[in-house]
Amino acid sequence: MKPALLVIDMQQHYAFANEEKTRLTLRAVEFINTAIDLFRKKGLPVICIQHRDEAEGVVPEADGFKNIDQLAINPDDIHIIKTYGNAFNKTSLEETLRKLSVDTVILTGYCAEYCVLSTCRGALDIDLVPLILRNAISSGIPENIRFVENVNEVISLGALEAVLP
Repeated sequence: MKPALLVIDMQQHYAFANEEKTRLTLRAVEFINTAIDLFRKKGLPVICIQHRDEAEGVVPEADGFKNIDQLAINPDDIHIIKTYGNAFNKTSLEETLRKLSVDTVILTGYCAEYCVLSTCRGALDIDLVPLILRNAISSGIPENIRFVENVNEVISLGALEAVLP
């Protein structure tokens, strides 16, 4: 297994849009940051994926485009900007992963039922193994987090730590 950690759309515009999203996002970010630290210690890729939506004003110059302050993403992590829910659609993500010989993606981030789920399905379409990190995805609706975790392959943080090369 050669994994990469995908951190999807943990941006101010989306993750902090209301009180419930904020609460659920802050819970998820604890797990995401622990995974980021684990991947860095193992020398494995951490990929920050950010959504760009000009109609909503979510563009690189805007505050809403920025990752939430609590997220431990570094400037030297790989950064991908997407315009579709599926982070593989019309981006360099697949090419980047192939160059790194990645065969497994660990998915985290926002929004469980949209971009995380779409990227999970996109990974399957290109023969990667997608695993959702339990408790590391967020949404404005708690039931949707459980749904996405229930219909996909999920790995706990402890199991992830045990199997990482």
